[in-house]
Amino acid sequence: MKKYFPWFGLLARLILGGVLITAGYLKAFNPSKAKMAVRAYEVLPIALANILGVLLPWVELGVGFLLILGVATRFTARFTALLMFVFIIAIGQAWARGLSIDCGCFGGGGQVDPSQTKYLPEIGRDIAFILISYFLIRYPTSRFALEKEDQ
Repeated sequence: MKKYFPWFGLLARLILGGVLITAGYLKAFNPSKAKMAVRAYEVLPIALANILGVLLPWVELGVGFLLILGVATRFTARFTALLMFVFIIAIGQAWARGLSIDCGCFGGGGQVDPSQTKYLPEIGRDIAFILISYFLIRYPTSRFALEKEDQ
């Protein structure tokens, strides 16, 4: 089974990298919506939320491309897991506070009708991404990676 881990690693890199690239791309060229999505969480001061709304999509794109290419896989997997954990906390606090927002994970974001919230599936999705990240942290060597890492 362990002989297939490099192939599982490739699949994990493609899944996580693809998700991050998609999420980043959908927000990067619409900064006003991305800023609105971060502000909707009502956690950060407006100025800081706006900065994060503009920067986060580009960070997602960069990390996604590093994962796809297989460069610094262990580091980028750790960063991805941390990012997903922060997203879970943000979504969870919005849910606990009774905010009715779209997470803004793949564009959009902001206020929505309470019947349109999807907090539990979004948290579940991000937990799955953390588990995939953990696999890459534990087994960073994978097929077609530009950088070969030691296990």
